[in-house]
Amino acid sequence: CRTNQLTTLDVSNNTALTYLDCNYNQLTTLDVSTNTALTYLECSSNQLTTLGVSGTTALTTLWCYNNQLTTLDVSTNTALTKLWCSENQLTTLDVSSNTALDELICRYNQLITLDVSSNITLDTLICGHQQQLTTLDLRNGNNTNLQIASANNCPNLYCINVDDVAWA
Repeated sequence: CRTNQLTTLDVSNNTALTYLDCNYNQLTTLDVSTNTALTYLECSSNQLTTLGVSGTTALTTLWCYNNQLTTLDVSTNTALTKLWCSENQLTTLDVSSNTALDELICRYNQLITLDVSSNITLDTLICGHQQQLTTLDLRNGNNTNLQIASANNCPNLYCINVDDVAWA
């Protein structure tokens, strides 16, 4: 249902749904928390202010960039491997429960700190263009798979914790 003029979308009864692409609509809210089989969700380029993904424990890919999200709770999405949440208004992003995460793209938000030290499979981190970002935490030696890391255009970034990071 991508690229329509949808203002609402109710998939709460579609519990067997595994793939949903509703990009490029005019949705302001989306709740897929009852879609427990969902593994792939693209809801980018809408006007989302709320996104409910709490029950989607099988979710591996979440693309929710270019919305108006101020919060994003992915704490129950432990299977998540790809998270693209750029171009929102997020001030916090807790990915500590997402230990399977290998790709995090969260640039153009309002994050103050970002801790990816528990994301042991993280391969790609793009977190630039954060006017408020002051601290980026890569320590504890857990980010040994990190191949691409970009934090450009973060004028207030004064602390990058890289203690014990094993760079390849």
